[in-house]
Amino acid sequence: MEPLSPTSPANVIEQAESIFVGGGNTFRLLKGLQDLGVMDGIRRRVREGMPYIGSSAGFIVAGPTLKTTKDMPIVEPASFEALALVDFQISPHYLDPDPTSRHMGETQEERISQFLEENNAPVVGLREGAFLRVDGDSVFLGGESGARIFRRGRAAAEAQPGGRIDSLIRGDTP
Repeated sequence: MEPLSPTSPANVIEQAESIFVGGGNTFRLLKGLQDLGVMDGIRRRVREGMPYIGSSAGFIVAGPTLKTTKDMPIVEPASFEALALVDFQISPHYLDPDPTSRHMGETQEERISQFLEENNAPVVGLREGAFLRVDGDSVFLGGESGARIFRRGRAAAEAQPGGRIDSLIRGDTP
């Protein structure tokens, strides 16, 4: 096997002290990570303690799949399997249903409910201005706007910023 070029994507991941994955089209982002061959390297390095920071689509691909994206599938990735750095789905830019809206399309809450009819992974609907910090099994919700936690067969739970939400995600609380 030929040694990696110092600038090859895999070598860059190996040498990185941290990684930031930004936003954009989630399908395209995941396909790019797959095509570059860096998925396993990112997973391994994060498990070893390298910080991962994601924003928007970069947040979604930190979850098990991209099944909670709101993007158009402008490209087809090899699979919907994402980095699985956490064991729950993330739905950034979450908007609460507006009861006065005249829009006749599905709300994000309805789409997440449909996801949960077919899947059993919890979903964190992260509102604008909120962020998650994960340290081992602990999940801390920060920022200003909070989140809604969705689990199959349960009513959505409201999560306020400033504390741990891992028990809500796991379903430890009623």
